[in-house]
Amino acid sequence: MPPALKPNTLKWLSGGDEIFPALLAAIDRAQKTIRLEVYTFANDELGKTFREILLKARERGARVQVLVDAFGSRSLAASFLEPLMAAGGEVRWFSPVFTRRLGFRDHRKMLVCDEELAIVGGFNIAAQYQGDGVRSGWYDLGLQLVSPLTVQLAAAFDEMFARAGAKPPRFRRLTRTEIKRDVTTDEGKLFLSGPGRGRSPFKRALSQDLAGARDVQIIVAYFLPTWRIRRELLRVVRNGGRVRLIFPAKTDVPLSQLACRSLYRRLLRAGIEIYEYQPQILHAKLVVIDNLVYVGSSNLDPRSLYINYELMVRFENKNLVAEAREIFARTLKQCRRIELDAWRNSRTWWSKLKQRWAYFLLVRVDPLVARWDYRRKRH
Repeated sequence: MPPALKPNTLKWLSGGDEIFPALLAAIDRAQKTIRLEVYTFANDELGKTFREILLKARERGARVQVLVDAFGSRSLAASFLEPLMAAGGEVRWFSPVFTRRLGFRDHRKMLVCDEELAIVGGFNIAAQYQGDGVRSGWYDLGLQLVSPLTVQLAAAFDEMFARAGAKPPRFRRLTRTEIKRDVTTDEGKLFLSGPGRGRSPFKRALSQDLAGARDVQIIVAYFLPTWRIRRELLRVVRNGGRVRLIFPAKTDVPLSQLACRSLYRRLLRAGIEIYEYQPQILHAKLVVIDNLVYVGSSNLDPRSLYINYELMVRFENKNLVAEAREIFARTLKQCRRIELDAWRNSRTWWSKLKQRWAYFLLVRVDPLVARWDYRRKRH
């Protein structure tokens, strides 16, 4: 038997070079249950490595459950995971194409093993994430937990796994209590969000934490926050605090980057510092506010805050927050600061037009279409 895990331990994982070995080691160690939920599971060498280690876990008697998003993993043939299913593994696809419900995606990423150890973050299982995020591979972050929150994460997985197993096109009515909620333990807090009625608990908590904050550090891939969150960020600076934002210089979603850049001038004029990560595509999600930290799958854009299923964890752990600030400082060294005058002079009428249209599409049109789709399918 593997040695017992040390309780109440939290460990940061930076880049695929740290995230994937931790994921594989956790699966290899598990004896009873393995719950894996990802947006993208690719048919490449890394994906095959995960398939094989999941098969081995099933062969030694562990219950193996895998949930992948059908759109995020649209290039993955169903046959890829058939060997795991043939061995007794349970595999489900969230919202396959035939449900015609493509507007809502399961964007959560987590692994829970034996309800003792969990890993959450922004990672997917795909070769482009391999590397340190500086010399190679997309830059992402994860957090390994051995804490009371692992039980809550396991329960959240079970709910989503059951939802994915519902026969299309009949979906249960999405209520406040089923999806959008927060769970508090002695160790930290878990926020679960998704479509449907009620406010996002993550958005609400983030706005509350920003009120009165003095030092805000954010790393995020896609940034189009609500007006309330933007207002709170501006208020931090007006009250003498400091806000530093790190966005990608290289992106996998150009439309999102264009929309984000439409906000640069207003943010810079208010005194908010903006930096762009240079070496690789940035995909991480990290929010540090004074003496607390958020990490998980959610970006700060309408799709994450209103439409997709997401999860975030929040801690007021002194050591964890200090380590998060070190991660931010290291990341900052790989960034280029955006200066207001240079930014203003670099923009042409064409770039302004593209940015405004991108903002309109992602902030106005996409949520409107998603709400219409939700109401149409709910009844």
